[in-house]
Amino acid sequence: QTMKYPKFIKQGSTIGICAPSSGIGKFEKKFQRSIDNLHAYGYQTKETASVRNESEPSNSSTIRAKEVEGLLLDKDVDMIMAATGGDFLFDILPHLNPSIIQENIKWIMGASDPTGLVYPITTKYDIATLYGENAGDYYATPTPDYLQGNLAILKGDLVVQTNYPRRMEQPPFFCDDIIYDKDNIWKSTSNTIDVEGRCIGGCIDVLKDLIGTPYDGTLDFIERYRNDGIIWYFDNFAMNSETLYRTLLQMKYMGWFETTKAIVIGRTCFESNSTGLSYEDAIKHALQDIPVIYDADVGHTVPRITMINGAILHLQYKNGKAALQFKLK
Repeated sequence: QTMKYPKFIKQGSTIGICAPSSGIGKFEKKFQRSIDNLHAYGYQTKETASVRNESEPSNSSTIRAKEVEGLLLDKDVDMIMAATGGDFLFDILPHLNPSIIQENIKWIMGASDPTGLVYPITTKYDIATLYGENAGDYYATPTPDYLQGNLAILKGDLVVQTNYPRRMEQPPFFCDDIIYDKDNIWKSTSNTIDVEGRCIGGCIDVLKDLIGTPYDGTLDFIERYRNDGIIWYFDNFAMNSETLYRTLLQMKYMGWFETTKAIVIGRTCFESNSTGLSYEDAIKHALQDIPVIYDADVGHTVPRITMINGAILHLQYKNGKAALQFKLK
């Protein structure tokens, strides 16, 4: 089986923006700053009708699905970004036409709820997708370091992404600027990790809901790429530590970790627990024998790394320092 890689974008390319989950209405000023920045980086944008709606979700499930398909079919659109996250992307899945996705291969990028779109596309159809940013995430000026990495990858420059020394305590959606105010330490259950494997993952709050549905292509994907092995990454938005523990066990019992070489877990955006269980203990108890990096720059907090679902990832970790290099093969 071979992974299909869409064409990267270049100066002058058009980024199609849709709202498969929420509309951006309440945050229009910040969103407009983001769009202005994308234009300043040399791209054109084309928005579907629901993007600036204030509602959650942005429109009916059938309309949202049609808007995704419309951008795939639009010959003037070179890549697709979700406008923002939300909670309701899940309900568009029955309305998406698989042949439109498979016959019009373009990079689709999203973060958070758009996991529900990009993850099935990679695991079911062997089309690589991007996880890390939504179209509304480019508002900061000057451009933060992690977005420079993201923008390089969108152009096909597969830069080595490393752990950032500083991070921002507040979730970025509460702030108008990106200000690093805290030391940033990636932790791990192994002193040294140096592995290569097929990269897959997303927001674990969303992945949990996909398990066992017709949109869950995980087990077949793992089987097709058995020789490569899998490197998972999980972005935990708000699962409490007990739910995270049970979810990791659920995935393990489903066979998701059978060929896993390592797992990267991001910082939890909103932490809580009901029994005093720490996230660290939840991860260690659930994943015992698998090398795990946690508190990584993956997910809802900043800085964050851009992940390529379906690509080969060379993951290195030693003494708190990490490097991630993607290869398209």
